[in-house]
Amino acid sequence: MARASTRPTSRDVAHAAGVSQAAVSLVLGGKWRGRVSEQTAERVREAAHRLGYRPNLAARNLRLGRTRTVLLVVPALTTEFFAGVYTGAARVAAEHGFGVVLYPSPQGIGPARDPFGSAQAALDGVIASSMAADALTAIRGDQLPLVMLDSDPAGSLGAATVNLDIADGVRQVTEHLLGLGHRRFLHLAADVSSWTFDIRARGLDARLGAVPGTDVRRARAPLTIEGALAAAQTALTAPGPRPTAVVCDDDNLAAGAYKAARRLGLRVPDDLSVTGLDDLALARAIDPELTTVRLDAELFGDRGMRALLAVLEDRTPPAGDIPVHLVVRGSTAPPPAI
Repeated sequence: MARASTRPTSRDVAHAAGVSQAAVSLVLGGKWRGRVSEQTAERVREAAHRLGYRPNLAARNLRLGRTRTVLLVVPALTTEFFAGVYTGAARVAAEHGFGVVLYPSPQGIGPARDPFGSAQAALDGVIASSMAADALTAIRGDQLPLVMLDSDPAGSLGAATVNLDIADGVRQVTEHLLGLGHRRFLHLAADVSSWTFDIRARGLDARLGAVPGTDVRRARAPLTIEGALAAAQTALTAPGPRPTAVVCDDDNLAAGAYKAARRLGLRVPDDLSVTGLDDLALARAIDPELTTVRLDAELFGDRGMRALLAVLEDRTPPAGDIPVHLVVRGSTAPPPAI
């Protein structure tokens, strides 16, 4: 009867590389720099590869007192953007032997129970969007190593923050519309209390306030197409000169602005230019295609997970916001002649 194959152990790797088991542990645990030489580390990696060695994560986790599980707290699971954030975070987590559990904020798609009963006992850390920050207290996630996404670096709950350069995205949109000749604006703002949306409003006001002859109206709407339709229709029919450009806090609001324009007999972009922010699939599905700011959601999740790994290893996460880019499509044009 054939003997079952024996899984190689760290002792086997140590013997093959001619080093101690302690050295193998340091190298395969990524903590060898300054403690063993580069040549030794390479011998260990080569021996592990040749033998097909895989570390026993379950045993390692018991020794470290870790579960190698991270919680990603998002406003809703049905949002395309946060699906991208999850994809990026999960990919990096898997590369480092971690798993990611999603937790929707009660303010998202509905009430969600604490997925663990005791988050502190079952998690190594948390990544949370500032839009879902209220959920942290409910699950005691704010008492764990925490990285905040889209959060004010000066007043964040987290040990680190990771941000997209939303302020620059607003600047790019504003410069584009000003360059086309627009001076009367409607800001269709998300009716959500969040730093990331405050940045949009402040950036727009600051840039347009520096240009003589500009006028800005602001209408708040829930983050739904129907809510944006109602808010935009009301704002576009208010007394006074009608805005010639609508700056929307996200692409769903822009879709609502499209519907409002059509109900009022306005053509996009001939009578009304519209911009979004996100570059969701929706931006290319509507007609004309939407001028919007592309946010790399997967890179956002990637950077968030790398920042949390740095916090867990007592390293300083990389600094600097993630660049964003204006994508000009058919929804913007010079304002109509007076």
